[in-house]
Amino acid sequence: MPYKLHFISLGCAKNVVNCEQMMCLCREAGHTLLDAPEGADVVVINTCGFLSSASEEAIHNILQMAELKDRKKIKKILVSGCMTERYGEDVPTEMPEVDGILGTGSYKDIVSAVEMVMTGGHPRYFDSIDAPVDEFGRVLTTPPWYAYLRIAEGCDNWCAFCIIPKLRGKYRSRAMEKVLAEARGLAEKGVKELIIVAQDITRYGTDWDGKHHLAELLAELCKMDFQWIRLHYLYPDQMDDELIDVIAREPKILKYLDIPLQHCNDGILKRMNRRGDKAYIEALLDKLRERIPGLVLRTSLITGLPGEDEEAFEELCQFLWDQRMLRAGVFPYSPEEGTPAAKMDRVDTDEAERRAELVVDIQSRIMDEWSEEMQGEVLEVLCEGFDGQSMCYVGRSWAESPDIDGKIYFSAENEVESGSFVRVRITGAMDGELTGELAEQQ
Repeated sequence: MPYKLHFISLGCAKNVVNCEQMMCLCREAGHTLLDAPEGADVVVINTCGFLSSASEEAIHNILQMAELKDRKKIKKILVSGCMTERYGEDVPTEMPEVDGILGTGSYKDIVSAVEMVMTGGHPRYFDSIDAPVDEFGRVLTTPPWYAYLRIAEGCDNWCAFCIIPKLRGKYRSRAMEKVLAEARGLAEKGVKELIIVAQDITRYGTDWDGKHHLAELLAELCKMDFQWIRLHYLYPDQMDDELIDVIAREPKILKYLDIPLQHCNDGILKRMNRRGDKAYIEALLDKLRERIPGLVLRTSLITGLPGEDEEAFEELCQFLWDQRMLRAGVFPYSPEEGTPAAKMDRVDTDEAERRAELVVDIQSRIMDEWSEEMQGEVLEVLCEGFDGQSMCYVGRSWAESPDIDGKIYFSAENEVESGSFVRVRITGAMDGELTGELAEQQ
């Protein structure tokens, strides 16, 4: 029997892909997908569980749906993803409003879970998180001009602060022919910006034969009809010359690299179980900037890890300033249950948060300086629509990734189509975001 379903995706881009796959399976089974929860037979909440704060966001969404359920606006609630994988049976025990749960190894079971929950059952699906990556179609939920391409699942890095390997399993690369086939399909649908994602894209293919295959994959993707190819989550210890050559050589690969460094102090990196030291990181960044002019670097940093004294923190601040890291996600350390770091010396949460705020301040100053440098420059911008509040068009250049970086606001005398590429002359800045005007098109 067909049902009406609404999906909510929380967390990272990989979660978006998982949610899109579940939506596709349900649509193929004859169910109707709703844009809003009201009127749904089943609401599926695909959760993040990477940090305690992410679990809190998931709980908030579950409680919102529970309220709709109490008011007879929806019938059933299914919860999937990292939070259910992390906390298992605690979810329905602590939240009886939840009618069924699926772990990260059971996205393929969504149709069965919907059927079971609608006939009075309470599905509890937790298949192996180390199984080969499931290959399904997707219902794209991103704007039609960009899409994520997930090339691998799981993680073998085992950073001391991170729970992801326990939630997503060992590293498993998707077969290259499967990845390329999906990419061709996205290009045929008109996707112009392809965003390559995985927990660690640099390790792509190493689980096959011990060799890196990302450079080979990127070379094939660049032959397809995409205008931009963006790379996310490149681990520093796996970036070899072959990969750097491809990034530098191929004009379709944006000169924007997301390299999670987490810290620079040798002692803290060791406690984090990160490979490489500060000297290695600095040499890598020097090489990247030398080979890739105009490179924009995004990173992730953690403040307040147990053992980070004032000297180590000051070293991190100076490193950020010296390296002029243009984009940074800064996180106060959170002791996550089940990680080695959680067993370390007790951390002062308030101090970790204070330090994070100081790092953000440094980051803001770096961005302000960069904004000044960009004045008068003409950038290729992907227009993403008209913003009624600012009464300007809004878009992104190579330097802004969707949902995590800022936007570029620009004026134009004539209508600009969403999803089109235009040339924008930068004339100002507003709260860390660039502003400009449509330049004469060539």
